[in-house]
Amino acid sequence: MDTELQIQNKKIELIQRVSVIEDLSFLEKISDLISRESKKDWSDEISAAEKKSIKEGIAQANAGKLNPHSKAREICCSREN
Repeated sequence: MDTELQIQNKKIELIQRVSVIEDLSFLEKISDLISRESKKDWSDEISAAEKKSIKEGIAQANAGKLNPHSKAREICCSREN
């Protein structure tokens, strides 16, 4: 079974199960969980090494150590040859 079909089946199963719950407190907990999951930031998903690299890049930019796009293309293209 492909992943997309599994996802759709799981959604239907959850809808069916949630639709019969009568406990408001439990429903609020489910709602809170869904809200927290949908508010995740991309920065929570990246590795420590990626975060470190981003911080280093920002520090370099703040220190004025930037290369214009033309310079980057020059470096890139010279490596290809």
